[in-house]
Amino acid sequence: MSSPTISAPSTAPLPPKAAEALAKLERAFVPERTAQEYRKAAARVRELSDLAVFERMSDLDARSMAEAEADMVAARSALTAAGRLDLIGGVS
Repeated sequence: MSSPTISAPSTAPLPPKAAEALAKLERAFVPERTAQEYRKAAARVRELSDLAVFERMSDLDARSMAEAEADMVAARSALTAAGRLDLIGGVS
């Protein structure tokens, strides 16, 4: 016995003013998310650098650290472009 398929109801598009307000709100949160990504990558670099100090870093750890450092550079560049280095303790 098969169950009937229920289709999802379609939603109407947002009115132009509501779509504009939503887009503005989403743009406002981009620097916050980027700053959070920077802090997460920085924490990972600190964690992995402890392994390097004690000469316990594997090749995989080294690659992970390089990726985290690259993530930090990308996030810092994006925050610089947005003029929001203040979110990570820098001067905008």
